[in-house]
Amino acid sequence: MKNILFISLVVFSNYIFAQNPNLGTSGAQFLQIPVSAKAEAMGNAIVGLADDASTVFYNPAGLTKVNNFEVFFSYANWFDLFDLNAASVAYNLGDFGTIGANVIMFSTGKIEITTEQQPNGTGRYFDASDLALGVTYAKYLTDRFSVGLTVKYVNQQIWNETANGFAFDIGTQYLIDFQNLTIAMSMTNFGGDMKFDGPDLAITHLKNDNFPLSRLTPARLQTNEYPLPLHFQVGIGFDVYQGEFFKVRSGIDATHPNDNKERVHFGTEISFFDRIYLRGGYKYNYDDQKFSFGAGANVPLADSFVYFDYAYSVYDILPSVHRISLKITM
Repeated sequence: MKNILFISLVVFSNYIFAQNPNLGTSGAQFLQIPVSAKAEAMGNAIVGLADDASTVFYNPAGLTKVNNFEVFFSYANWFDLFDLNAASVAYNLGDFGTIGANVIMFSTGKIEITTEQQPNGTGRYFDASDLALGVTYAKYLTDRFSVGLTVKYVNQQIWNETANGFAFDIGTQYLIDFQNLTIAMSMTNFGGDMKFDGPDLAITHLKNDNFPLSRLTPARLQTNEYPLPLHFQVGIGFDVYQGEFFKVRSGIDATHPNDNKERVHFGTEISFFDRIYLRGGYKYNYDDQKFSFGAGANVPLADSFVYFDYAYSVYDILPSVHRISLKITM
């Protein structure tokens, strides 16, 4: 099993650094926005380190590491223009496996409609929003190898037009008995093409302007189909140092999106007394972002723990992004 996983990792790593000719060709881009403050603070080098309820957004196989019941929430104001909200729950059913559910909501406020004749506004407003709902199942196939699958419904809406579709995420994790080294893989957003449709696409068409008496013909505007942002990611997570009061964990991921260049993520987490966390990450081959930082803490609450996480993403031209996450373990 170790040899098979190692060969697969090498072959896939060589493949992902091939030239991608499909830059900027997919839609539903909100599915690629990181939602977890912990993951983003570590540069999204997370597929091998995913181990809580938020793993459903990155690698569903990591859901097997949830001990009992967990709830996760996150929020980010995306470039001071959009609200990104996400939530997930996970429940360990013992030998049966672990189940989870999640939701992502990406939305704008109301925007006033303008036209060439009324550039200052018409008094009418529109909005846009995206939604993804998913259910996840994960299970250990051996004491070291776990797999997970997510099925999700995707909806996009711009004013009165909507697009709907279904997608799948699949992931694996394999633990090696050396520094808790985990080799992991995930494939997200695998599904059919989507297409916008709605009442505003219905129009009337005059067949020939040279004949005023010709009839107005009912017609409809045609929209093009677009693919989902399919994303392959392989990586490792491992313990750099394990002490009684001080621990260091790191992750390295290589990614291959179907609509952009291949990239590499690096991340490190330093924990003190398993209560306070400092994190940093670096993203290689990104045009607009390189570094991210963050911190976290947890406090006991009766028989539960409450985790607070924060991430700060530095962008070259666009506004920096702040993320906050809350997790409750029971």
